[in-house]
Amino acid sequence: MREHVWKLAGTAAPDAAGQVIVDLDGVLVLDHSEKQDATATWKKTCGHYPLMAFVDHGSAGSGEAGGRPAQAGQRGQQHRCRPHHHRSTRLGATAEEVPAWRRTLIRTDSGGGTHEFVAWLAQRGRWLSYSVGMTITEQIHQAILKVPVTAWTAVIEPGGEIRDGAWVAELSGDCLEGWPKGMRLIVRKERPHPGTQLRITDADGLRLTCFATNTTVMPIAALELRHRQRARAEDRIRAARATGLRNLPLHDTAQNRIWLEVVQLALDLLAWMPMLALTGETRRWEPRRLRFRLLSAATQIVTTARRRYLRFARHWPWTGVITDALARLEALPNLG
Repeated sequence: MREHVWKLAGTAAPDAAGQVIVDLDGVLVLDHSEKQDATATWKKTCGHYPLMAFVDHGSAGSGEAGGRPAQAGQRGQQHRCRPHHHRSTRLGATAEEVPAWRRTLIRTDSGGGTHEFVAWLAQRGRWLSYSVGMTITEQIHQAILKVPVTAWTAVIEPGGEIRDGAWVAELSGDCLEGWPKGMRLIVRKERPHPGTQLRITDADGLRLTCFATNTTVMPIAALELRHRQRARAEDRIRAARATGLRNLPLHDTAQNRIWLEVVQLALDLLAWMPMLALTGETRRWEPRRLRFRLLSAATQIVTTARRRYLRFARHWPWTGVITDALARLEALPNLG
């Protein structure tokens, strides 16, 4: 089904540029009653932490869920050391549904920056690109302090302009020992925003972050921008919460897994419809806005000349958007 929709979408499909971007992230779902397999969280609450995969539609669109959800385990003190097999299992489920699996970029936060998971991504024959956040260890921190001033490059914005107060550099040497061959370690330093508390791994009053990638054909400033755009996964999580992931309503784990499947089906439908029927700013509308402006529009069924029509209210501000969307859907070819 996913491949069929992407063919209908044409240049608006996620693989139109030749590469599919899949963002992995966990979603903390709090429980307000006793449920099976619920565990304690670092916030001293109780809940589940399903690991989700989202196919990024880029800045011109939203995104869709990929594959089946996996259980990421307890979100406690081991949050940054989650077992890598949860993420690899999640990727395996996504691989079954992503048509261009051999041209896929995997992006994660620092929870994916483990030796086991990066080695799994870099295995021969997978043909995967990755961009995973890394925890700044003491060894990496010392390597950052030795980077000369001339090695730092200005960070860029999506429009190509230089971002003020942010720089990026590539690390080499001993900090890459033990990691897969071809991995690049890129560090970013930036003046913290007002009110931000610095961490012990920061230096000279600047916030330090780090990520690893195996992409070799792009400058480090472009690689940093590509990794920073992983923040769009937070928009997908917000959409998932608005579509039913705010809580798991059932008691048994098997029942809640079915609930997650239904949530992902809803996310896919709410992503495919704008991709096929909407244009411009309307393609980026999230579920709440889609429901209010389009899906809940009042209509009247009119029968005339032995044909039935949907009559929308003229005073509804988005009637034109709805009718144009329906016309685009009717004009789609049958590629089945």
